[in-house]
Amino acid sequence: MGRPRAIFDTEHEDFRKIVAEFVAREIAPHAEQWDADGIVSREVWRAAGQQGLLGWFVAEEYGGGGVGDDFRYNAVLTEELTRLGGSGVALSLHNDVIGPYLVRLADDEQKQRWLPGFCSGELITAIAMTEPGAGSDLNGIATRAEDRGDHWLLNGQKTFISNGILSDLIIVVARTDPDAGHKGISLLVVERGMSGFERGRNLAKMGQHAQDTAELFFTDVVVPKENLLGTPNRGFAHLMENLPSERLAIAVAAASAAEKAFALALEHARTRQAFGRPIGAFQHNRFVLAELATEVDVMRTYVDHCIARMVEGTLDAVGAAKAKWWTTELTQKIINAAVQLHGGYGYMSEYEISRMYTDTRVHTIYGGTTEIMKEIIGRSLGI
Repeated sequence: MGRPRAIFDTEHEDFRKIVAEFVAREIAPHAEQWDADGIVSREVWRAAGQQGLLGWFVAEEYGGGGVGDDFRYNAVLTEELTRLGGSGVALSLHNDVIGPYLVRLADDEQKQRWLPGFCSGELITAIAMTEPGAGSDLNGIATRAEDRGDHWLLNGQKTFISNGILSDLIIVVARTDPDAGHKGISLLVVERGMSGFERGRNLAKMGQHAQDTAELFFTDVVVPKENLLGTPNRGFAHLMENLPSERLAIAVAAASAAEKAFALALEHARTRQAFGRPIGAFQHNRFVLAELATEVDVMRTYVDHCIARMVEGTLDAVGAAKAKWWTTELTQKIINAAVQLHGGYGYMSEYEISRMYTDTRVHTIYGGTTEIMKEIIGRSLGI
């Protein structure tokens, strides 16, 4: 909470200043309107590309920053967007989730086609896994792609897709061998304008109103063979390889939200008067704040440990699952306590803590629910 953190070097803190200035200039003035619209502007994506906030890890030959795979930059971006209220612009989804798929799995021709736009903000990306009848259980995926020789014929439906309205390039998880279970899944890239690809509703949500979340429909979509990402029928393995970075990114956002909620609660406790004194002076409230301060510190220490392991390449699926479920559940507790300390003000949408309550509720759900995270951990224990 304002103290120097050993995992970051000078260049990461310089990057933090760039992100903070970007949010103040390009996001904050429009946040209220974007919330009302249910979607952000495409211009903010192009501005993010010009500022170097997209694809800094991509090789320079493809339009990237050439910094290399250093998750600390990802963490800085996520932290500042969370701290400053810029989470409606899904830059973390673009960089933390989609970026690794394109960098690690795309062939040279695909990189030439997609990565320059990815880095400039001209190509907004999404990944389509969840279906009306399949969430965390990827074996339940019904979307299918038939091999028609020179193309795949894609049919199916996806839902709860972040960037679903704005996206120009969507990694679609589809079943390409109907008899092979999880070994019959592939990743196909669907691009804006393909015949048979339609977007449904921009779904109304409890929180994160500026982030477009949509239904997607695929009816006899002709997907060229050159749009297969990675190895045929190894899509499940590719997903498992990339999930740790997504789950750690959610943990980073949760820890930042917890710190922010505590800061808001502490400020309110110092300034709000009741019975002639600040409400923080009452022993019960003081004890609550003492607990929150401790939990926030422990969470930050643990998340920084996980970031360091990600940079070292030693954070596995189990470690990411531990970070994801614990931080998101603890953050719910901390924000709930912060709302309670605000009293009636905490229930009013004009107060930031109220918006945080709804915006962060999804943290325990997307990227794999708390229950799935515990299942992953439990299996690793031989249970």
